[in-house]
Amino acid sequence: MTYDLAIGDYAYSSWSLRGWLLFEKYAIPRHLHLVSFAKDASVADQLPDFAPARTVPAVRTPDGAVVSESLAIIEELSARHPELAIWPSAPKNRAIARNLAAEMHSGFMALRSACPMNLREAFIWPEPSADVLQDVARIEKIWAHARAEADAGPWLLGAYSGADIMFAPVAARLAGYDLPMSALARDYVTTHLSDPAFRRWRAMGLVHGPRLHRYDQPHPLTDWPGPTPLVAKASDATPENAACPYSGKPSTHMLELNGRTFGFCNAFCRDKTLADPEAWPAFMALVNGTD
Repeated sequence: MTYDLAIGDYAYSSWSLRGWLLFEKYAIPRHLHLVSFAKDASVADQLPDFAPARTVPAVRTPDGAVVSESLAIIEELSARHPELAIWPSAPKNRAIARNLAAEMHSGFMALRSACPMNLREAFIWPEPSADVLQDVARIEKIWAHARAEADAGPWLLGAYSGADIMFAPVAARLAGYDLPMSALARDYVTTHLSDPAFRRWRAMGLVHGPRLHRYDQPHPLTDWPGPTPLVAKASDATPENAACPYSGKPSTHMLELNGRTFGFCNAFCRDKTLADPEAWPAFMALVNGTD
């Protein structure tokens, strides 16, 4: 059962991150369709095969239904794939998770407006506005409540769930704008930034598409607060592997890591790996000789 998933820009589309994480974290088969935020055409105009959707993410199910609200997508796939435990199995934790997701879907407008997601850069905002700090305080409160009620971690309700999907871009905003937060909130944010799936999404955001200046901010820049990637560089040397670790196609684009050369089938496969080698299990299996 394979779905069609339409997403927007990896670096800037917070809602697309949610849709992609749902499919990635739960290994749900999908055909990916990319919508450009740099084109003059609107998002809706780029989604003729996903009508009546006008935003991303948008999903077309195998039986032809189109779902284009992130929370609705999570609920629909949870119903179609109950074995995946997208929501917690315990009724109490499931209720808390759904409540968290719903509040995220409709709330925190000050934070979302003042701090658009930008995975290409990180900022220092020395004096956040009062309404943004109010949103942060509310986020801290509901995160702490969920962790206390579930008595588990590192995710909000113990195991990864739809609630964590909904808050992944919030974690990116809190960290990316260096907003003040409690120790518990910071630990949870770090869990998101360190998650391999999140790191894969950000790696693609660093190398796919142009920088969109409408997401620039007046704040000073700082280093990205997530894990420091291994240092790799593009290479013209002969690779150890004849086939791309992702597609199995012949290696045509190479990178060097720790004095060794590895090949990929195209520039994007190489460049997303350059951005964060450890985020890609198939590549690291090749590096470690476990593929």
